[in-house]
Amino acid sequence: MTGFSFAKLTQDGKARAGVIHTPRGEIRTPAFMPVGTAATVKAMLPGSVRATGADIVLGNTYHLMLRPGAERIDRLGGLHRFMNWDRPILTDSGGFQVMSLAELRKLSENGVTFRSHIDGSKHELTPERSMQIQRLLGSDIVMAFDECPALPADRARIAQSMALSMRWAARSRQAFGDRPGHALFGIQQGGLEPDLRAESASALRAIGFEGYAIGGLAVGEGQEAMFACLDHAPDQLPQDRPRYLMGVGKPDDIVGAVKRGVDMMDCVLPSRSGRTGQAFTRRGVVNIKNARHADDPRPLDEQCGCPACSDYCRAYLHHVFRSGEIIASMLLTWHNLHYYQQIMGGMRDAIAAGAFAAWEAEFHAARALGDIERV
Repeated sequence: MTGFSFAKLTQDGKARAGVIHTPRGEIRTPAFMPVGTAATVKAMLPGSVRATGADIVLGNTYHLMLRPGAERIDRLGGLHRFMNWDRPILTDSGGFQVMSLAELRKLSENGVTFRSHIDGSKHELTPERSMQIQRLLGSDIVMAFDECPALPADRARIAQSMALSMRWAARSRQAFGDRPGHALFGIQQGGLEPDLRAESASALRAIGFEGYAIGGLAVGEGQEAMFACLDHAPDQLPQDRPRYLMGVGKPDDIVGAVKRGVDMMDCVLPSRSGRTGQAFTRRGVVNIKNARHADDPRPLDEQCGCPACSDYCRAYLHHVFRSGEIIASMLLTWHNLHYYQQIMGGMRDAIAAGAFAAWEAEFHAARALGDIERV
């Protein structure tokens, strides 16, 4: 069986293009991972997700352990078979969701006890249990269990949390065991503090992981602060391993992250925005709810080849959204995911050609023109 490996193919400045090899297929980087939290990318069939250009999707330990249960998914053949996705899957460890969604949380050295936000049932999540759940799911890329405090937070709180996460990272590594073809990613913490980020990176490198994530960002700090952190955080991680920025983001967040050396990203934004009537285009965001679209025969974006743009006009999309038809969420989500994958493909090509700076300038210039309905 082919193992897990990462090859950096080209680099332009700090921007990197490469490929992650897994037994379930290659992941081209920079990569955007659509979020399939509960074993589905909302409003999309798996084949549709693949048609947008996605090489990998993300699932979530916290949500799947609560419903339908990791043991049940294992009995039914694992997450790939369960959700009909035969390519790589990354699963988040559940740490962030425990902190952001669960009720009556109690944090200790051992882990976190909490009550489900769904039915109030009591659960405990530890590094060992998180690794067990992700093994039952059959995840190709497993995330170490960590704690992620929301920003802003004082330095002492961030330092304490980071140190705990590093101890949990070591326990995650031990519990993960020897799993050829599967990968465990460590998660760098440390808030916006460069020295704490460096300390975290050093601890993770000493433990040793197949990939490294940058955690604790996109939690309220704003883009300027996030980019300032990314000016140094990726450089603190190994050059020969993939770097994953968790939970990011808007199109310009993604471009800025790749510019600073990030290889992988995920975010609910493109699918969530599609369900609320927002479409991302090369010239900004189109709100299909607006009345100006009611008689508009043009596509969302004439340069986009997704079904929403090639087969339907804005007037139709406006109509089905205002009418509450399910096809509106399907088409707008497909468009947004397709657009995100277009961005990733454009960056990969630009990096390979040594033209990332020119591509980035064109990307920002197009967006500065404003929504295409106004030009």
